[in-house]
Order: sequence, then C-alpha cells, then structure tokens
Amino acid sequence: MRLHGLLLLLLTASTSGVLANDGLSYTGLATVIDGDTIKINGHRIRLHGIDAPEKRQLCYRNGQQYRCGLQASLALSAKIGQTIIRCQKRDIDHYNRIVAVCRLNTEDLNSWIVRQGWAVAYRKYSLDYNDDESDAIMAKIGLWAGNFIVPSRWRHGDRLPSSKDYNKNSCKIKGNINRSGKRIFHVPGGKFYELTKINKSKGENWFCSEQKARKARWRKSRQ
Repeated sequence: MRLHGLLLLLLTASTSGVLANDGLSYTGLATVIDGDTIKINGHRIRLHGIDAPEKRQLCYRNGQQYRCGLQASLALSAKIGQTIIRCQKRDIDHYNRIVAVCRLNTEDLNSWIVRQGWAVAYRKYSLDYNDDESDAIMAKIGLWAGNFIVPSRWRHGDRLPSSKDYNKNSCKIKGNINRSGKRIFHVPGGKFYELTKINKSKGENWFCSEQKARKARWRKSRQ
C-alpha cells in the first residue's frame, strides 16, 4: 500500500507538471514571460548569460519594423511547448528572480535561443554563450537578419530611428559610441566622419538631423 501510494503521488506530480523544487533546481512545465524569462511553479527564472529583446521592443528587417521582443518570446514558447524542463540555479538577480541554466531534456535552452538569434550573449555577466552568438551572426538569423538595439541599451532609452526616418536617404549623421561609452555624433565633413563606422547591434545609430541626435542624448563631435 505504501509503494502504491508513492507511485500514485509521483504520477500525479508528473502529469500536472509540478515536480520537486529543492532550492537549487526547478523542474516542471514552464510559462514563458519573455525571451529570457520563464516561470515554473510560481518561480520566476531568468535565463543565465543571455539577454533577449523586451516584449515591447521593435527591430528592423528588410526595412520594416517588427516586434522582435514578441518574436523572441514566441520562439522560446514554441521550443518548450508542453515539455517539462529543468533549471539549475546559478544566482538571484536584483529583481529577486532565480538566475539559471535551463534544459529541455539535455539541450541547453539558454544556448539554443542565442543560436537562433533571438537573444544575445550577456557579456556583462557571462561569456558562456559567445560562440552561440557568433554562430547566429554568421548565419544572419533572428535579430541578426536585420537591425536592432542591444536589449540592455534599449532598456536605457536607446531607440532605432522611426520607420519614416529609417527609410530616408537623408539620414547621414553618424551616432557613434566610443570606448568610454560616450555617445558622440559626427556630421558629414567632420574630421572623423569618414573613419566612423556604425554598428547598430551595439546601440549606434544614424540620425536625420542634429536636433534628433541631441534629443537621443548624443553630443556633437568637437572636430
């Protein structure tokens, strides 16, 4: 009778998707919050070492805006489906979320979503997923198929130009971020204009007017 009762308890837990949480690992059915955050049995879990676009974030592909944050969430949700996953705790972040590496069977989900191009390696906290990001960049998939603001910079207010400005040929002002993190814009004819290269994935931008560059918190180059 005791054995029968134990088997019944385990079967009930498994079919409901609620398995044991021991404070170091969390196992069960997951609800996707966004491209790098899930919830298991009421526990909010932030995927370690990666950063996905926010749900409201917009990116560009083929000259058109699209909701890249939503696409990242949908990709992760489709991958997980109704499969029970296991997350191994690494830390607790300042939002009191569990930071973890999560696996679907034996596959590292953190690695998977970066390789799919729907999240970037979060180098501020880990170098674990640099190679996965490089693979996505080479394949030009997900975010890397177009232009986007790195999620950490987007949360600090950086934005791509509006769709109206984005498609104008008159957007010639280069908004560069230097090694010190200072945001400086260069106008045509400036000393460093031709030498300045813009990398949108690092939060750099083209602007259509000096007014818009200043509004976006860039300052004009002094040379």
